[in-house]
Amino acid sequence: MTPSVRRLVAVSAGVSQPSSTRLLADRLAGEVAGRAGDRTTVEVIELRDLATEIAHNLVTGFAGPKLRAALDAVAAADGLIAVTPIFSASYSGLFKSFFDVLDRDALTGTPVLIAATGGTARHSLALEHAVRPLFAYLRAAVVPTAVFAASEDWGPGGDAEGLGPRISRAAGELADALAGRPARGRGEPELVPFAEQLAALNAA
Repeated sequence: MTPSVRRLVAVSAGVSQPSSTRLLADRLAGEVAGRAGDRTTVEVIELRDLATEIAHNLVTGFAGPKLRAALDAVAAADGLIAVTPIFSASYSGLFKSFFDVLDRDALTGTPVLIAATGGTARHSLALEHAVRPLFAYLRAAVVPTAVFAASEDWGPGGDAEGLGPRISRAAGELADALAGRPARGRGEPELVPFAEQLAALNAA
């Protein structure tokens, strides 16, 4: 029997272009996919492109088409990479807002690799006191190693001595987690958010 395709989704909350947050997401996704095998697909979601639809969803309860596609991709993922810039010692508002509008059961049991970028390594603890608890609340299976990239990590010395090994270790953990669980079938019933079900009932 042909093995199922595994779907890896990376969410990047970088707001600049180019973005070190997106760069880190790409590095992690490439490393995980390389370890997980050639039947792994990768999709990268840029939250900066969804900011308006996320805001509308927060106040109306309904997702626009691009946001709905992103939410469905995350819910259907076999593994998730979530990368945020650190602002004011925590995840960005855009990052939090996206996961606020995601169905709260969508990530139950899903292996997740968390990562962040910031100007200084002093912000690295935000991964443990803010980002990891967020995904614990969503009942995701967060891998042990979190990856933080400060500005100095992008130089040749910092990458070779610190960032590169951290990326490899975390990617290996997520690849192992993917290998240890069955791929989600494409025939699963679509999850319809409660707000949309309620609206359909009111319209009937």
